[in-house]
Amino acid sequence: MHPRDLPALPDDAELAARFHPVFARIAAGALDRERERRLPLPEVVWLKEAGFGALRVPREYGGIGASLPQFFRLLRELAAADSNISHLLRGHFSFLESRLNHEDEASRAFWFPKVADGALIGYAMAEQGASTTIGTTLTREAEDEGERGGWRLDGKKFYSTGAIYADWIVATALDGEQLVSVAFPSTLAGVTRLDDWDGFGQRMTGSGTTVFEAVHLRDDQIVRRFDGQLQPSYQRAFLQLVLLASMAGAGRAALNDAIAFVQRKTRAFDTPGESAPRHDPLVQRVIGRIASLAYAAESLVDGVARALEGARTRIVAGSADDTLFAQTEIEAFQAQQVIIDLVLQASTLLFEVGGASATSEARRLDRHWRNARTAASHNPAIFRERAIGDWYLNDVRPPAQVGGVVAPAQPQAPV
Repeated sequence: MHPRDLPALPDDAELAARFHPVFARIAAGALDRERERRLPLPEVVWLKEAGFGALRVPREYGGIGASLPQFFRLLRELAAADSNISHLLRGHFSFLESRLNHEDEASRAFWFPKVADGALIGYAMAEQGASTTIGTTLTREAEDEGERGGWRLDGKKFYSTGAIYADWIVATALDGEQLVSVAFPSTLAGVTRLDDWDGFGQRMTGSGTTVFEAVHLRDDQIVRRFDGQLQPSYQRAFLQLVLLASMAGAGRAALNDAIAFVQRKTRAFDTPGESAPRHDPLVQRVIGRIASLAYAAESLVDGVARALEGARTRIVAGSADDTLFAQTEIEAFQAQQVIIDLVLQASTLLFEVGGASATSEARRLDRHWRNARTAASHNPAIFRERAIGDWYLNDVRPPAQVGGVVAPAQPQAPV
């Protein structure tokens, strides 16, 4: 397919009219949810009802068919309303993106209509312990009265971001020595989803433990068996950019709260009587700096989104290659190095405009820094920084990873 034959994109103004009112409702309750540590279950339903989960689903399946730049712009706007919610959707959108790029028509025909109808997908992949082992097991059940048995899933997953909100769970397990991906309804008997995430930020992402105890699965719930060879894609860059969009959204939220805080204040530091801090040149400088940092973070997210869209276009055109995917991944890693610093600066400078009153627990202004710092701790930047250097110096691609298992780095193929 030639790029000019790609389906027409939805109108930006229509997307804004559809989702911005939902984002505003979500933002209005973000502080109370933080104070109460209340999971945003109703808010996730609002997004499902508005069709947010189907942003990347093609129109022929009932979805919206947004481009990657459109998707990531809306995702970071959602993150500005509440970065917990943008983050908890990471597995959902990653799974859909992989179906767009690497699965057959039967898989798309199965999943896309469900998502268009509002279904959400959550990941339960990570396990504690060595990065080269998986303790969750998939075993064949005995035949029952002449009928072939199904499969039994047992194990425990940690950091199951979004699974507590999901209608379907995607997990990895070992069938003997083979790594297997499975997908099944989250309400199956034997599935327990715990809200036991104890991080100091992103507290409402539902990034807790998921337990599988004798969960019965059918043959058609085995999604994929991995043979040790991962198909090259921009998938890891996509996953990284979801985190970066959440961080950029936290930076925008810090700016919004800083502006609102200053505009309401009637007393400036070291100034007797009533005054208007919003007219103070020093306060204006701080707001200007926070705005610039937030803008830079958002611009980097948008830039990587355009790079992903370019890779997607080449996949459709049949001209994508391993080097393109590696370059796209490196671009996301480079943005990661900078966005973390930008947003942490912005969410710290916020306190320069308010004095001691800005530290009030009632305001919870520290949540922006905590949320950004927590999101930044996923896929630690120091490892990505080393991978960037290895790419430029030695033409070595970053190591592949699936289901918690890390494969060795591979030299770049000749261009």
